[in-house]
Amino acid sequence: MNADKITPSVSGVSAVEIARDAALAAGEILLDRFHQSKQVSFKGRGNIVTDVDMLVEQQILATLSEQFPAIGLLGEESPGTKPDKGLVWVVDPIDGTRNYVSGVPFYSVVIGLAFDGEPLCGVTYDPVRGEMFHAERGKGAFLNGNKLEVSEKTLLSDSIIGTELSNNAEGARSSLDVVRNIWPNMQTVRIMGSAALAICYVAAGRTDIFFHHQLGPWDQIAGLLLVEEAGGLATDRTGKRAQLFSDGLIAANHTLHKLFLRATEGLSWRLAT
Repeated sequence: MNADKITPSVSGVSAVEIARDAALAAGEILLDRFHQSKQVSFKGRGNIVTDVDMLVEQQILATLSEQFPAIGLLGEESPGTKPDKGLVWVVDPIDGTRNYVSGVPFYSVVIGLAFDGEPLCGVTYDPVRGEMFHAERGKGAFLNGNKLEVSEKTLLSDSIIGTELSNNAEGARSSLDVVRNIWPNMQTVRIMGSAALAICYVAAGRTDIFFHHQLGPWDQIAGLLLVEEAGGLATDRTGKRAQLFSDGLIAANHTLHKLFLRATEGLSWRLAT
């Protein structure tokens, strides 16, 4: 199914346009609250949520429900429909909450639509920089309307590699082992605090490879589509095409993806969790 086959919204606007508008509105709230005090609670070790996450998620879900009343909803911070069957909106109100709480201006809003677990369209919005990444299945990947393409680099030694440290302690250790194993056969590594934006940076050719131990569907629903539509490859740790609930993620162009698999062969990170 393509996004343009979906029943139009109540207002007659396309799904990706509704997602963009909802992300823009969410971004205004995030910017307004960025330097204000926040109520913070812990979901687990290193995994936090704020009252702003909850407020933004509720606003986004309300907009999507109003415009597409027959489509399921799933937010990171609230129970909802598992996005493996039928049409389901998937939302991450703040990807990079730790950055947001700490005053680090690198975070994003993610809104995507899946059909039977397959991303159809998605947006990742960086309100600080005013950068809207969006993609629709079969229509390309874009940043503020400009078409994106993944990096053309063909050597690991020329590559910038992105990752994030998992909340899972063993996952974080194994990710650091990947970096240690490849170093110094790379340019550098970037850990920026928003996996959703980091995946988009691969789609934009800003970085060359991104890998992660384990992401939720809300972290990657837009990014998986953006990378593929930008000509790249997104797989799990075994090299199988990535899905919303895949075990690990590797995103890169096709050549660097093969080199990354070769360079990490036999490492604990490559083993299924």
